[in-house]
Amino acid sequence: MRLRTFVRAAAAGLAVGAVAVPAAGAAPYTLGPQVLASGPSPFVGCPIGSAGPTSVNYPNTEVEPQVAVNPTSLENIVGNFQQDRWNDGGAKALVAVRSSDGGASWARNWAPFSACSGGDSDYPRTTDPWVSYDAGGRLYQIALSIDSAELGLSAVLASTSTDDGATWSTPETIQRDENPVNFNDKESITGDWTREETAYAVWIRGSIPGDNRSERSLQRSFAFRGQPVFSRTTDGGQTWSTPISMTRNQNVYAQGNQIAVLPDGTLVNVFAILFKGSGIQPPQANQVFMAVTRSTDGGRSWHKIEKIAPIRTALLTDPDNPNPTSLNQTVRADDYLPDIAVDHATGDIYVVWSDGLGTAVNNVVITKSTDDGRSWTAPRAIDQAPGPHAFNQTVQVAADGTVAVLYYDFRNNTPAPGLPTDVWLTQSTDGGASWEEQHVTGPFDMKLAPNARGFFLGDYMGLEAIGDDLLAFFATTQGDSANVYSVRANR
Repeated sequence: MRLRTFVRAAAAGLAVGAVAVPAAGAAPYTLGPQVLASGPSPFVGCPIGSAGPTSVNYPNTEVEPQVAVNPTSLENIVGNFQQDRWNDGGAKALVAVRSSDGGASWARNWAPFSACSGGDSDYPRTTDPWVSYDAGGRLYQIALSIDSAELGLSAVLASTSTDDGATWSTPETIQRDENPVNFNDKESITGDWTREETAYAVWIRGSIPGDNRSERSLQRSFAFRGQPVFSRTTDGGQTWSTPISMTRNQNVYAQGNQIAVLPDGTLVNVFAILFKGSGIQPPQANQVFMAVTRSTDGGRSWHKIEKIAPIRTALLTDPDNPNPTSLNQTVRADDYLPDIAVDHATGDIYVVWSDGLGTAVNNVVITKSTDDGRSWTAPRAIDQAPGPHAFNQTVQVAADGTVAVLYYDFRNNTPAPGLPTDVWLTQSTDGGASWEEQHVTGPFDMKLAPNARGFFLGDYMGLEAIGDDLLAFFATTQGDSANVYSVRANR
């Protein structure tokens, strides 16, 4: 989408710090087999969604997977992902998959978030899949449904399931904007693990000037902003509260919002402040940073923004083409976007993202808070091959307190054609003091991924705890398509 391109370009030049090489420590997991979760697309024949002659669809391609584990029945797992990605934004549909045997096998269906999947004809495309369970085992699925690549119409929709994804409710509309002056993006959903029937939706609601200006002027206007927006349900998704800004309409652009619930019920929302002040301007240290805001009343009100650390993310380049002339020659993935996890026993909070740390190469970095998000440790690199980029990091804390991070990197790239990419799992059993890394799968060729303003397997992938075990849920390429797989990591 056009405004995401602006954000990527502006965030690409950020970098300052030093790489910390983590020490090995914890005993490794036993990794199970790689299990195919996706399959042939049900929507190849759907003619809906093209935005014109430059639109390219990638059929039988599955990207950007997310996954959730039922806390009341740990072998019941549900994931979702984009199906048949478009080059210029969104996909034909979101497909959901479910397992009743801990990830050993998967069945597929979908909620009607787009016209191709049986939903509202206003939504030819949909994107940004996310799933989450609440404490009672109710399952929530959320989507951003849109009319085209240009975001004239955008809506945040949520569907629920009481049978572990075997059936889905008709989606409820949480937010809908029909005027392109406002646009919604990058929503996520968090089921409350401390409360039944309760879940929280967050996203960025952007606004741009409505007057007739040049594109350059629009980018730098004081009217250009993106508010982190919150809505909640306390009746299992039947109704959602009126969306509110979590930053009191400050002039910020807050991307990648995601809520974590602490043991005492406090809500912590993490996000990347990409611009502060007027519009998209040359990045400055005090304008671009990782941040959180907290709520102690279930999201009715939010505390002031707490700064975690500067964001110094480098442009995610193909190592064989370090000086690209367009975004199509880069890799599009989760880099500055954060992921957050909470230790349910201690309340410790972990946030990960990719950061250049003073170089042109991204490492996976982690920071920790032991005081409900009021203060944070300095970000440190935890991938164990500081070299070609590491990215698409996701963090989880298992029931035994193990902190685990899943990510991609390019360490096995060579000058030969293609871009070999591997999936890695690193873990710490001492609260992040030391780390032990394991190879999950690869290498596969990232250049076989859909090109959506960069080679694209998604801005996120999934990692969830199954008690003391973990389930990794990720996309790789194979042949001329991308597929979603699961791997169980067993204690």
